[in-house]
Amino acid sequence: MASLKVINMDGADQGVAQASDAVFAAEANEVLVHDVAVGLMACQRQGTHKTKVRHEVSGGGIKPFRQKGTGRARQGSSREPHMKGGGTVFGPVPRDYRQYITPRAKRQALCCLLSDRARGERLSVVRGLAVGAPKTKVVAQMLEKAAPDARRTLIVTADHAPNVLLSSRNIPAVTVRTAADVNALDVLNASRVLVQEEALAKLEERLS
Repeated sequence: MASLKVINMDGADQGVAQASDAVFAAEANEVLVHDVAVGLMACQRQGTHKTKVRHEVSGGGIKPFRQKGTGRARQGSSREPHMKGGGTVFGPVPRDYRQYITPRAKRQALCCLLSDRARGERLSVVRGLAVGAPKTKVVAQMLEKAAPDARRTLIVTADHAPNVLLSSRNIPAVTVRTAADVNALDVLNASRVLVQEEALAKLEERLS
């Protein structure tokens, strides 16, 4: 069983928690993590980029200038790609960037990253993580004590916690996810992971 450090919201040591080796002591697999991360980022792309080709640009019904006598090369339309305001050749068009990632690969990549954060002592279990009312100050004080040196912090809750989400949304570089929604990209982008104690069992159930 993997041993994870347990702290409270004041950052005080509360002992250790035993967790599944399959989730928090998995072997590193950089190739798998890279492939899953690229796929997840590709799925986030909207793909709504669009440029106009020659036939979509307005104007160009007559010759821009007369055929002879100007000293310039003859031109038949102002919509030509080489003319100012003309169409774009081989420009981007709307497309779907989504890549299919198998559920098993996503689970394994998440286990690899959680294990890496645990081995590097950058993952802690928070006992008594609860916010009574939407107060940014409460979460900010917790982060100052529990993760003082973190550039980006990921908070994993057992279930949807509106007060935790509302209290952290104004704090830069803080992400809140539930145990059912957290993915490999969330952990990869976080330098410190704080897991609610009640979320451990749900993570193990989901990933084992």
